[in-house]
Amino acid sequence: MIPKLIELPKIYDKRGNLSFFQHPSNLPFPIERTYWIYDVPGGETRGSHAFKEQQEFIIALSGSFDVKIHTGTEEKIFSLNRSYYGLYIPKMCWRKLENFSTNSLALIVSDKPYNENDYIRDFEEFKKLVNEK
Repeated sequence: MIPKLIELPKIYDKRGNLSFFQHPSNLPFPIERTYWIYDVPGGETRGSHAFKEQQEFIIALSGSFDVKIHTGTEEKIFSLNRSYYGLYIPKMCWRKLENFSTNSLALIVSDKPYNENDYIRDFEEFKKLVNEK
């Protein structure tokens, strides 16, 4: 699987719009964990790691930020700034979140509970592991 943007349903209503995601119609995995990133100081980055097994789905609920993805052979930047688009990130993809706007809010859901042993935090180790496959 490759990282990809997924457009979510958008239900228009004069009182305010509503979007949602659910498995399996919008997400390629069932959700096991949800967390969010907020109050990121200017110039800071988040992420800078890969997962051996975990998959994630990231949405900019408020504001904007970029997600830089490296697959081991190529790099791509996804700009997230709409709450009805999310970025699916399969396992073994290096991710780095950067360029956070003021008051941005990143919502992340994953298919695994937190497990420190699933993290790859060294980029050179990641490239070695991903290119062995």
